Amino acid sequence: MKNLIGIDKEKAKELVNHLNLLLADYQLFYQNLRGLHWNIKGKDFFELHLKFEEFYNDAVIKVDEIAERILTLEGEPFHTFEDYLKNADVKAEKGITDGTEGVNIVVKNFSTIILKERTILSLAGEAEDEGTASLMSDYITESEKTLWMLASYLK
Repeated sequence: MKNLIGIDKEKAKELVNHLNLLLADYQLFYQNLRGLHWNIKGKDFFELHLKFEEFYNDAVIKVDEIAERILTLEGEPFHTFEDYLKNADVKAEKGITDGTEGVNIVVKNFSTIILKERTILSLAGEAEDEGTASLMSDYITESEKTLWMLASYLK
């Protein structure tokens, strides 16, 4: 059986499950970025304050895109903090004021997220789901470049 957009319903259900896990991670990542933006201190304050804002603005767009992709696949996106906390691999960070520590957290969060994006990309290919594959491919490309830049910053 195929869903409205022509994807096998069982494969779509599996994709929805993985997308919801990614959604949970992005929600925790977003909150981590907000906390870093608000609380960062030190000589790199101005640079990192703006960078964390750039990252959280991007993350909130991705949260919406992932949720809408889940709906397109005829699933229901997670939408409670209880679901996010229960299902995310990204951990909530609190009280971080040091810039280097903050950047390391962002690197760790991006590394967690990119692994899930690669899994979803593979599953989308198997399901012949070009929409999800395209979305994940774009996210992976952005994440790889960002990770390279953050690693360069930390050297």
